[in-house]
Amino acid sequence: MIARRALLGGFWGALLVVGCSPTIVRGGSLPPPNNTYTLGPGDRFELIVVGENFPKEYTVASDGTVDLPLLHRQNVEGFEAQDLASHLRQLLIDGKFLRDPVVIVNIKEFNSKRITVGGAVSKPGDYPYTPGLTLLRVISNAGGFTTMANRTAVLITRRTVDGKRVTASFSVDAISEGRTSDVPLQAGDNVYVSERTF
Repeated sequence: MIARRALLGGFWGALLVVGCSPTIVRGGSLPPPNNTYTLGPGDRFELIVVGENFPKEYTVASDGTVDLPLLHRQNVEGFEAQDLASHLRQLLIDGKFLRDPVVIVNIKEFNSKRITVGGAVSKPGDYPYTPGLTLLRVISNAGGFTTMANRTAVLITRRTVDGKRVTASFSVDAISEGRTSDVPLQAGDNVYVSERTF
């Protein structure tokens, strides 16, 4: 009972950062991550125009624009990767720069979209979302667990598409040992590591 109270105390402390009380899902289950993301200030992406020697990596400026070869300053905020590739391709054709270019956009880092990691980790804070980010990777990004961390009850709080918040508990030990799969994260997730009680 004492351990349960201590865990819940840390859990509700984490929710003060998150906001309203979430639905608690037992058994380590969360809605699947929403992987549809649009570009915003600070995000980094790779632009490939096949057959052309363009610079490859770009960072979105605070006003949502990037400076591109031939096309100069372009607003990219609000575009998904595939839509941006189609948009830039059309601009290159309309400007008569290229006849039938193949344009590929790969998102490298969503700095405008963050994952919050709190509790018993070495470096709690906000971390940029990157495509394919998982629970193990974000714990590693946060410097790993402290010696007091409860590795078997790591809480993830996620906002669903209808605006609700759902929280589930996961055992990082089980993931590390291959007994269960790693947990894919989505931008906006909150990860909280409680401390062990004795």
